[in-house]
Amino acid sequence: MSNIYESAASTLGLFSSPCLTKVELRVACKGISDRDALSKPDPCVVLKMQSHGQWLEVDRTEVIRSSIHPTFSKVFTVDFYFEEVQRLRFDLYDISSTHNGIREADFLGAMECTLGQIVSQRKLSKSLLKQGNTAGKSSITVIAEELSGNDDYVELSFSARKLDDKDFFSKSDPFLEIFRMNDDTTLQLVHRTETVMNNLNPVWKTFKVSVNSLCSGDHDRTLKCTVWDWDSNGKHDFIGEFQTNFKEMRGAMDGKQMQWECINPKYKIKKKNYKNSGIVILNQCKIIKMHSFLDYIMGGCQIQFTVAIDFTASNGDPRNSCSLHYIHPYQPNEYLKALVAVGEICQDYDSDKMFPAFGFGARIPPDFKVSHDFAVNFNEENPECAGIQGVVEAYQSCLPKIQLYGPTNIAPIIQKVACSASQEMHTKEAMQYFILLILTDGVITDMADTREAIVHASHLPMSVIIVGVGNADFSDMQMLDGDDGILRSPKGEPVLRDIVQFVPFRNLKHASPAALAKTVLAEVPNQVVDYYNSKGIKPKCMSEYESSRTFGP
Repeated sequence: MSNIYESAASTLGLFSSPCLTKVELRVACKGISDRDALSKPDPCVVLKMQSHGQWLEVDRTEVIRSSIHPTFSKVFTVDFYFEEVQRLRFDLYDISSTHNGIREADFLGAMECTLGQIVSQRKLSKSLLKQGNTAGKSSITVIAEELSGNDDYVELSFSARKLDDKDFFSKSDPFLEIFRMNDDTTLQLVHRTETVMNNLNPVWKTFKVSVNSLCSGDHDRTLKCTVWDWDSNGKHDFIGEFQTNFKEMRGAMDGKQMQWECINPKYKIKKKNYKNSGIVILNQCKIIKMHSFLDYIMGGCQIQFTVAIDFTASNGDPRNSCSLHYIHPYQPNEYLKALVAVGEICQDYDSDKMFPAFGFGARIPPDFKVSHDFAVNFNEENPECAGIQGVVEAYQSCLPKIQLYGPTNIAPIIQKVACSASQEMHTKEAMQYFILLILTDGVITDMADTREAIVHASHLPMSVIIVGVGNADFSDMQMLDGDDGILRSPKGEPVLRDIVQFVPFRNLKHASPAALAKTVLAEVPNQVVDYYNSKGIKPKCMSEYESSRTFGP
C-alpha cells in the first residue's frame, strides 16, 4: 500500500521559496471622510494578504481616537519573496470607542497593491476605494523598509515628572511620541505610548521596538521625542520636546537612568524665567537579542509532530468512493494529501522521524466505545509511527477496524499534546516544540472546551494547525481567531500568543498541493521564536547540544 504514499509524495514535491528578506511597513492615512457628522472617526487599518483567492488577516494597527489624518505607530513586519507576487490589501475601519471589533466597525475604504510595488517604490500613496471601487477623498501611504541583519529589539521604560498642566479643570493627559530622523531629514514615527490620564508625573508602559525601527542600526541617528496632552477631539496640546540618540539612551542600562528636559521652544523665547516643561526619564534600556528559527533548530530544538485524524461518520463510509476516507488503490484521498504535504516538511526537523498519530470521533475495538484520542496503531503505550509513511500505513490499517461515529470533539487531543508540552516547558530549554496537525471534515462541536484548551496551550511550546477537509461550512472555525483578532476562553481569558492556523483544504485544491504545506506552516517559525524569546530561552549552541545528547550503540 506504500505506493499511495509515494504517489502523494511525488505529486507534492517539496516547495522551495527562500525568504529573500523581511520588510517593515508603516501606514498613514489622510483626509478620512467623516461618516458621523458629530464626531471624527476612530481609524484602524487591517493588513490582509491574498492566499489562493482568500484574503487572510496578517495584522492590524492600533485604533487612533478622533483622527482624520492618522499616522499609526504599529509596524507590520512581512516576509518578502522576490519570486512571488504577494498581493496585499489595506482595509480602513472606523472602530467605535464602545467596541473594538471589526464586525461592528464602519468600513471606510481599502487599497490593494503588491508587496513588490511598495518595496520598489519605498513609499506608495494611493486613494482608498470605497464599496463599489469608487475613489473617495481619503488616501493611504505605506512606507517600506528592509530589515537589516540586526534583528535585535530594545525594551524601553519611560516616565516623566512635573509636566506642564494644559487642562483647566484637571491635570494633563500625557503621551510620548518617538520619531527617527531619516537621511533626508524627514521624521518617521517609531512609537507612540499610551495616554496616562490626569497625571503630571506619568509612568508609561514598557515597550519593545526593533533596533532597526528605532535607528536603522545607526546608534548616533537623531531621535526626536515629543510629549503631548491628549484631547478627546484629536487636537492634542503640545507640552514639549527633546532630542537624543540610541547611543545616549544606552546610558540607561544596568540600573541607571537617563533624563532630558522637555522644552517648549515658544515658551523658551517668550518667558524670561522659563526652565522647562517637565523632565522625561528613561528608567530602563534593555537590548534583547532576537534569535531566529534556524538558531533554535541548529541548537538542537526538535519539532515534535503529532497527527490527529477525524473519524466521525460525516466523512462517509470508507468503502464508498464518495467518502473523504475512501482508499483508492493509487490515488491519495484528501486526508492523505494534507497529511503528506504537511508531514513531509515537518519530518525534516524531527531527528527520530517518529510521529504519534491519534484518531477521534470513532467507536473503537474491542468494546466499540467512542474515543476522541485513540492511537491509530491501537498501541496506547506507544502511538508513534515510523515516519509519515508509517502514519499513512497505520491510517489505512485502522479504517476497516473502527466504526465512524461522532461528535467532532478536538479539545481532548489538544489537551493530550499540551500535557507533553507542559512537561517540556519545565525544562526551560529549547529542546522540543510540539505541532499538532488536526485533519477534520466538520464544524467543531466542543467549541467552548476547544477555546479553553487553546488558551491554556498558548502558554506552552506548541502550535495547532487545523486543516478542514471536504466541503462543510467552516465559518465557525474563524472564531478560533477571536472577534478582534484575539481568541478568548469562555471565561474571557485571552490567548498569550497566536498558536492556531486554520486552512480549508478545498481552497488549495486547484493550486499546487505543496502550497498547503507552505500556507499552514508559514507561521510556525515565528511561533517557535515568539515562544522561546518571550520566555527568555536562548538556543543551545551546537557543542552544548551534542554533549547533552545520548547516542545509542
